[in-house]
Amino acid sequence: MKNNQKHIIIKAFLFLSISLFTFCKKDGNQVVSDTSYPQYGTPYSAVPNTSDAIIYQVNLRAFSQEATFKGVTARMDSIKALGVNVVYLMPVYPVGVLKSAGGLGSPYAVKDYKAVNTEFGTMEDLRALVNAAHDRNMAVMLDWVASHTAWDNAWITNKSWYKQDANGNIIPPEGTNWTDVAALDYNKSDMRLAMIDAMKYWVFNANIDGFRCDAADFVPLDFWKQAIDALRGITTHKLLMLAEGTRNDHFKAGFQMVYGFGYYSALENKVFGNAAPATVLQDFNTSEFAPALPGSQVVRYITNHDVYLTDGSPVNVYGGKTGAMSAFLVTALMKGVPMIYNGQEVGCTRGIDFFYHTPIDWTTNPDMKAEYKKIISLRKNSAAIKTGDLTVYSSDDVVAFTKSSGSEKVLVLASIRGNATTYYIPPVLQGTWKNAFSGSPVTLGSQLFFQPYQHTVLTK
Repeated sequence: MKNNQKHIIIKAFLFLSISLFTFCKKDGNQVVSDTSYPQYGTPYSAVPNTSDAIIYQVNLRAFSQEATFKGVTARMDSIKALGVNVVYLMPVYPVGVLKSAGGLGSPYAVKDYKAVNTEFGTMEDLRALVNAAHDRNMAVMLDWVASHTAWDNAWITNKSWYKQDANGNIIPPEGTNWTDVAALDYNKSDMRLAMIDAMKYWVFNANIDGFRCDAADFVPLDFWKQAIDALRGITTHKLLMLAEGTRNDHFKAGFQMVYGFGYYSALENKVFGNAAPATVLQDFNTSEFAPALPGSQVVRYITNHDVYLTDGSPVNVYGGKTGAMSAFLVTALMKGVPMIYNGQEVGCTRGIDFFYHTPIDWTTNPDMKAEYKKIISLRKNSAAIKTGDLTVYSSDDVVAFTKSSGSEKVLVLASIRGNATTYYIPPVLQGTWKNAFSGSPVTLGSQLFFQPYQHTVLTK
């Protein structure tokens, strides 16, 4: 390495060391907020609490014909009308070309942590998108890829920042087939500081409200705690942190939300795919919330960009439109934070491959979109659903549970079978209810007959 390169790295390290710890400096008894970068815009003050959050995932290459930030901004009213309050954007950064996995390359092969992918537009376009979301009372999260970089990321010139094999060759993340990316080595403190600095860059320069952290299990607990502690030092922002991971320690690191991988697998593969009893879902619900801390949430979904690509559209996975709605109803109302992947609300069945431009047809299945709106609205306006006590009454073929808070009680009943079935109603649930959507009275006797994938919500 040339001397001038060493000088630049030393200066950068000193700057990053100072900026990382700015948040803990005190002026008397007052904590001074981190000011690593000038703040663009006014920090959004209405970021939802995790119990209120409803997340909408945007795949920029599929969301609009233009596949741009402007294409998302143009449909912001439609996103808002669905009832969500958090917009999560898949990676917005330049994509690596060297050893690319094909097509347009994976958005998770980041070439530059502090730049916008010109495929999607400019920084000003991204800022306009964020502003449009904030104007409609929605927060914005960016996808963050801390496990690895593209092979043509400028960081690669500092070989010591990357994991290497016995021969000194930089390697992809171990145990994967992700040959288009190079694994970072979190034993390197200067690399950690550069990563944290890059995360701060987007909070200040794009005024975003948090991060969904990709492949969080590949990154050590102590880094996530270091990074989240540093981000919390930006006291002008209330940041949401979501870990895409399965480890039990993500909540301890400071993540308020963690993916419900086990729940999805049980729903898609066991219950709908192999006719496992509906009670399997409540078992995973219990186990995934076991390590949660006060205020923590598990994020629940019936599809996302990865499983849509590998497993297919929810309409196909869950036995048609009615089955997909039954799966979403249970997932959105049982417990946790619902997450919707763009297109599922209109029953999209075309292939959505995030390595290519695969635009969604937004004109399909308006009936499904209307039902999504009703379910989301019910959740938003019900304290029982959001934070109430869960009691389960599921049979093998029907998911049944109540959510209760004070005098409010909500009963969810959903068949998860593609054939007619009978549910024998426990005595405690028998009696007079009303339909949660129409308000019409409903009397439950000793049994209820369900058509394939039929579902309903009752209140009292």
